[in-house]
Amino acid sequence: MQRVLDNPVSSAMTWLVIGIALALPSGLNVALDNISQLSASWDSPAQISLFLHDEVSDQRARELQSELSARADVSVSRFVSREEALEEFRSLSGFADVLSSLQANPLPHLIVVAPTQDSDQLAAAGLRAELEAYPDVAQAVLDMEWLQRLNSLMMLGRRLVWAVAGLLILGVLLILGNTIRLAIESRREEIVIVKLVGGSNAFVRRPFLYTGLWYGVGGGLFAGLLVGASLWFLQDTVAELARLYQSDFRLRGLGIMGGLNLIILGGMLGLAGAWLAVSRHLADIQPR
Repeated sequence: MQRVLDNPVSSAMTWLVIGIALALPSGLNVALDNISQLSASWDSPAQISLFLHDEVSDQRARELQSELSARADVSVSRFVSREEALEEFRSLSGFADVLSSLQANPLPHLIVVAPTQDSDQLAAAGLRAELEAYPDVAQAVLDMEWLQRLNSLMMLGRRLVWAVAGLLILGVLLILGNTIRLAIESRREEIVIVKLVGGSNAFVRRPFLYTGLWYGVGGGLFAGLLVGASLWFLQDTVAELARLYQSDFRLRGLGIMGGLNLIILGGMLGLAGAWLAVSRHLADIQPR
């Protein structure tokens, strides 16, 4: 540890580089965890929105809604007329003046259908396909499809994080290996003398392994601080955005265990990088 502290600027730069390399995949993983936490709160029962053809009358739409309510696989159905849909859109969109200038209502009648509680996603998808085949239905949309797409994107995102993490871990090993190589070269004469008096490779290797360990631990600590600082910087903005959507969502950080795991990972990478570098270069240093 003393040898690391003897060169504070060089050590701090090494810690910072390792910290950035570890913080990037860690931060991306924390972001995905927060998105997953947010999407879990949206995991409401599936609903199917039936958009009817423009020529379907109000009376026929209500008759169809009654037919759907009588189905065994439908829990409840609700009819929304095109006038109600336009009024709701007017109040929520903020385009009241633009909508008032329209000569005709462009929105169709809508029937919202909720499957029974025991219906899974596959059953809901089958019901959607069956309802879309009705002659009066122009389009049927399963409102949970977007959440399924989000989950698929999250799975892709996690794989990308693992790929990025693998590349950055390789970079950390190369950085540590080069740092330890420079340390070995700076102490070449000392190593030769130790070997002349009978010192083993294990004895010579030990201080370099400690150096790699401290570099890795320091880099992991820096990574945790960088991720924590980034989340703290974004916390108020995210909270304000959530408030606008009537949500109490708060960013979730690494936590104590996440921070410890990051430090342990850094230490393990430090030991591995130092071991590889020492094993490669120590054999080339032999007393003459």
